[in-house]
Amino acid sequence: VQLQASGGGLVQAGGSLRLSCVASGNIFTINAMGWYRQAPGEQRELVAAIGIGGNSKYADSVKGRFTISGDNAKNTVLLEMSSLKPEDTAVYYCAADFSFGRLTSGSPDYWGQGTQVTVSS
Repeated sequence: VQLQASGGGLVQAGGSLRLSCVASGNIFTINAMGWYRQAPGEQRELVAAIGIGGNSKYADSVKGRFTISGDNAKNTVLLEMSSLKPEDTAVYYCAADFSFGRLTSGSPDYWGQGTQVTVSS
């Protein structure tokens, strides 16, 4: 499975960005996709995840501001980010797994390349 992420960039605080991740390859092994992020000097953390049945999970820090959605037909997961804060600055990584639990535990089978999100104050 290959994951191709896109959509990062530079935005002012309060602004919005949308991240997209497309899965290819043996996609039948995937039942959940999501996003992690890692800021300099920090551990990688789960931002949001969505399962094939529509179940989702968000980090407390992004609830009410970020929305994750999936398009099973297009093997795509989107992360709509609004009301961005400087503390959202990080490299964002797309991830996928057969198991929603394993995806959200920090050890998904598949990782995409990171995309930088920078929020200026």
